[in-house]
Amino acid sequence: MSYLDTLFGRRSRTVAIGLLFVVVAVCGVVWLPRAGSVSAAGSPAETNDTYRVLPPIESGNLLLFPVVRTGGKSGASAPFVTLDEGLKNGAVEVTEAGKVRGLVRNRDNGPAIIARGDQVNTLVLVNNSSKPLLLLAGEIVTGGKQDRVIAKDRIVPPGSDPIDLSVFCIEPGRWVESSAVFGASAKAPVASFMVQPRVREEAMVAKDQQQVWNSVHGSIAAVAAAPGPSGGPMIAAPPPATTSYAKAMQSDDFKAKVDDAAAPLMKSREEIMAQLRKEGAVGVVVAVRGEIVWADLFSSTDLLSRYWTKLVRSYAAESLASADTHPAPTVSDAQRFLETPTGGTETSEGTVGVYRYLELKSNGTETFVLESLLPDAKGEVHMSKLKLRDTERRVHPMGSIHGPIPIRPPVIPPVPVEPPSAPQ
Repeated sequence: MSYLDTLFGRRSRTVAIGLLFVVVAVCGVVWLPRAGSVSAAGSPAETNDTYRVLPPIESGNLLLFPVVRTGGKSGASAPFVTLDEGLKNGAVEVTEAGKVRGLVRNRDNGPAIIARGDQVNTLVLVNNSSKPLLLLAGEIVTGGKQDRVIAKDRIVPPGSDPIDLSVFCIEPGRWVESSAVFGASAKAPVASFMVQPRVREEAMVAKDQQQVWNSVHGSIAAVAAAPGPSGGPMIAAPPPATTSYAKAMQSDDFKAKVDDAAAPLMKSREEIMAQLRKEGAVGVVVAVRGEIVWADLFSSTDLLSRYWTKLVRSYAAESLASADTHPAPTVSDAQRFLETPTGGTETSEGTVGVYRYLELKSNGTETFVLESLLPDAKGEVHMSKLKLRDTERRVHPMGSIHGPIPIRPPVIPPVPVEPPSAPQ
């Protein structure tokens, strides 16, 4: 039984998804009321017997609870290429919108991409790989006129025409090209980075550029104020002279702190991954300072292992922020978080025949499910579940990912002008 079967009940899932597919094909996005825990037939929805939480792995202020599928089925190797892999081998290209020349129309006769000026919240991506490209919300793309973060999960089919890639800027203050070539957040896999949950939430839930910028400032300041690595000086170094989240997190001081917070998970990476493969783990529930804040689940252990480094480092960065400390959660606590029923409303969007992206809202949590519709890779690929820091949606009309955000020009102080001298 899939995660969506759990949410809808098998019969109601079929009815609801069928309706979503028709409406999304016409409108792109649809909002539907949720029926709570009752299926379309009026009987109680099936309980969540898909995932099971295991005892946690501890790393400083961080607890990771591995999650396995019931029955130990971890799924086959994923037929996807990741963003880091595609950028590294050159099969995936990313560019500013203004560098796209001419008119390119999607093969499904979807929206056209027209040559235009560069935009803060839009990049153009081409997947020249022979495999579908998997993009996760929170992945960092550096280069161009600003560093950006992917706004939502999506799948790009192999050999596709250029697509508009919805992103948020994570480098306020720069609008000058640093490099014509876009890359991942770092060259070496060990330094690969994804924004931490605090920033990821603003991109996924609030969908607001200003709030993304605010979370970037707050995250940089929090890491700067964190104590130094174990055994080192406990005096916090000043933040680097940059507004870029990616550059700040790759500075020597910040990198040392994140490495230290993630050390037990990274030094024993192969041993941990071997055990996770043995258990058939497909994801983790994340607790920071005793508070469960996030969960990432994949379709297979293979995908979890390929994202392990960048996910662990993002969780480690989050654990450096000062916050109240709570009693350590139990396995039962993590299981309850994962099984929290959804309610309220639902959003669905995607590309017909390629993917569907669901946002499921409930009191205190939100769940995002990426489902592949490709013939060779059908099924749920990735699920994120997060504990909301604010109970209200924080959407700003100028912060929508569907339109550009104007760049504020730099404030240039006036140059003093000496008054003309009196005639002699």
